[in-house]
Amino acid sequence: MTALLSTMHHKVGADLRALRKARGVTLAALAQQLGRSVGWLSQVERDLSSPSVADMRSISAALNVPLSLLLDHSGAAEDEAGYIVRSDARRAIGKHIPGLTEELLSPDLTDDFEVVHSTFAPAARAAAPQTRATQEVGYMLSGRLDLTIAGRRFTVGVGDSFRIRNDPFEWHNPYDVPAVAIWVIAPPVY
Repeated sequence: MTALLSTMHHKVGADLRALRKARGVTLAALAQQLGRSVGWLSQVERDLSSPSVADMRSISAALNVPLSLLLDHSGAAEDEAGYIVRSDARRAIGKHIPGLTEELLSPDLTDDFEVVHSTFAPAARAAAPQTRATQEVGYMLSGRLDLTIAGRRFTVGVGDSFRIRNDPFEWHNPYDVPAVAIWVIAPPVY
């Protein structure tokens, strides 16, 4: 457990701050929701204090992100941290939608945007339309994907790109092969 907390402590503060700000939540509001002091949360965000695993579970629930996003910072070599994300060290992100695998390509969540690698399994589909307060651009690496953006239906394939701006959208892969896309999302939502 100590090794987990040590790994978790590395750069978790900056990611927490970025997630909190992206959701428009104040330090005071999050601290109150967690039943903790503003000072404690501020120290966690500045990497001056290490939260317990139970605290991290509460924080991930409050920010609506998977716990793994906050815990898994161990993949980068120390001299590459913040600069390089190796293919075998990507952090799993997302809300665990069946048939969708999402990985963070950005080194962390501290930029004004995030880059995400998404794989949509054959027959996978969004459970319901979603709307996010973001601007998003996707680029298809392989396969085909059916999108509904602001009520308009599209099919995108290899080399195609698309944009979503605060619009309700859905996706569906009715095809026999996985569809893989790279997304740039601003501000970060994961």
